[in-house]
Amino acid sequence: MLNQLLLAAVVFVLGVLVVLGPFPGDTVMFFVGLVVVVIVTAATLVVPWNQLPYGWVAVIPAVDILAITIMQIAAPDSVLGLLWIFPTTWLAGGFGPLGLFGVIVAIAGVISVLTVQNATEVTYRTLLLPLVLIAVAATSHLNSRRSDAQRTLLAKQSQLLRSILDRTRRQEQIVTEVLDAVDFGVVRITADGRFAVTNEAHFRLQQGLEPDDTAEVAAFRDDGTTPLPSAELPLERARRGETFDGQVVWFGVEPGPRRALTIAARRLTDPDGEDAGAVVVSRDVTAELTALRARDDLVASVSHELRTPLTSILGYLDLAIEDPDTPATVREGLDVAERNAERLLRIVADILSASSSSPSSVEASLVPQSLDLQLLVRSAATDAVTRAAARAITIDVSGLEPATAWADALRLRQVVDNLVSNAISYNRDGGTVYVGTTSDGASSWILVRDTGVGISEADRSRVFERYYKAGADRRAGTGLGLAITRDIVRAHGGELGLHSAVGVGSTFIVKLPAISPEGGPA
Repeated sequence: MLNQLLLAAVVFVLGVLVVLGPFPGDTVMFFVGLVVVVIVTAATLVVPWNQLPYGWVAVIPAVDILAITIMQIAAPDSVLGLLWIFPTTWLAGGFGPLGLFGVIVAIAGVISVLTVQNATEVTYRTLLLPLVLIAVAATSHLNSRRSDAQRTLLAKQSQLLRSILDRTRRQEQIVTEVLDAVDFGVVRITADGRFAVTNEAHFRLQQGLEPDDTAEVAAFRDDGTTPLPSAELPLERARRGETFDGQVVWFGVEPGPRRALTIAARRLTDPDGEDAGAVVVSRDVTAELTALRARDDLVASVSHELRTPLTSILGYLDLAIEDPDTPATVREGLDVAERNAERLLRIVADILSASSSSPSSVEASLVPQSLDLQLLVRSAATDAVTRAAARAITIDVSGLEPATAWADALRLRQVVDNLVSNAISYNRDGGTVYVGTTSDGASSWILVRDTGVGISEADRSRVFERYYKAGADRRAGTGLGLAITRDIVRAHGGELGLHSAVGVGSTFIVKLPAISPEGGPA
């Protein structure tokens, strides 16, 4: 329709010009061709071509060629033959190679007939018009093929993109369903700090803590009582780019409902290595922490009740042993009973210490002062010589160098006694325990190394956990000593390190501040 209307518009303008001015040709024949073009144009508007086979549309440009031929015959010396460009480009571009072949045949035939009819001599002027028409038709055909190829490519790309979009939507739906099915909260944070993905568990863990869901839930540190500043909230830390693991946060205020979450954050990178945000995972550990607290309370209560009768038993055993009338054989049995009672009292003391060995409680009981580490460690090693000699173990104190520390004497002696005792207990008969001290002026170190069984890599990560006893060779004791030792060291602002190899031995290194927090010399 558009092609035919364009041709009809040009022919109509030519008709107006013929009417208004002189026309060097047969006017009647010209208007016959014009009327044919008008009739064909009307047919394009009336006939429902979309309901007919597409090949029937070729009738319209064919009739147009005939109508233009009539006009050209009406005025042989005119350039009306240029109007053939419209139907020829239509045929060549819309009907493929067959249309191009039809154009070539039609133009060649028409020009031949006109040349014979007018008995004109064949010159370059005679051949120029058909050659131009054929070239234009070929160009239209090639452009049409290129357009068809591009259209086909776009259709394939569109189909491919549609399939990728559908697959992406299905994958997104699967990921969403999986995230909503798990019982831990997941939050995806973009590089600019926006929340991109949040699963149902995250909202579920935060809801129900306040009557008003719009109220901000109070957050506390792992002790459940110290308020947590908003800048230290896990999501805020993740937005700032921090990476952390195992941050315990209590939400809610007693006596209302409370919930404890352990939260971890991991940074993400895109394929170019740039920061792509973070993933924050939270898990409800309320039941676990409540159970641990109840266990510690129970253990502390029972241990406290055991301490008093044990102290009384030890007192009476001492009196019986020191009584000169006690027979030697009885005294030997009493010595065994006293040693086991003292061991039981130490176990009770360890359990009591563990039940109140949170950093806050340890720090509250510290009375730091300037200490001579070399003297303190030498004294602990001297006291352990008798126990070590029973298994032919040597305590080497050649590594003791002058060192000072700002620490609580009683608590630090407990640390050294525990480390030396473990070095003897898990050493081989005839082995050696090396102790040493050193300082660089700002920090001081205590080293305790044994030549014993060592600690496996699997046990190394858990050896500082309460009640954990690593390996078959470490089943004695309560599993509290190293946990208490580390808590005491950390309460001093220090750190406890471990290096160990199975069959070679273990080395514990205690790092402590050599100066007071105010900056003065220890």
